[in-house]
Amino acid sequence: MELQKRLRVSLLLLRLGVFVVMFVWTLDKFVAPDHAARVFEHFYHLEGLGAGALAVIGVLQLIVVLGFVAGLYRAWTYGLVLAMHAVSTFSSWQQYLAAFDNLLFFAAWPMLAACVALFLLRDSDTMLSLDTLRHRS
Repeated sequence: MELQKRLRVSLLLLRLGVFVVMFVWTLDKFVAPDHAARVFEHFYHLEGLGAGALAVIGVLQLIVVLGFVAGLYRAWTYGLVLAMHAVSTFSSWQQYLAAFDNLLFFAAWPMLAACVALFLLRDSDTMLSLDTLRHRS
């Protein structure tokens, strides 16, 4: 397989992998708003978010995440996914201080690296990308 094809397949797989995490994170706001509210309170210091506010945040996030997985408006959607995940990763800094009590939090770092790679290589991420189809027409 040629290098360009391997790159496109690799970027697609990274996009799909990041999407799975971001999609479940988004669904949490609809399926378990109490849990989502506790996360916002504990990690982002945003208290008192009700189900309505979380639904609005969830809808906006869902639009971004679906655009991201579709490869649509890549500069914006990839950038927003990177920003959302970076905020999440850095706001969890206290979890890293007790590393062996919070091992799963360390999975955020390779995902953050994947988000950075996708953003930097977004013009090469053309496999199953709506932007690619949009620019062909």
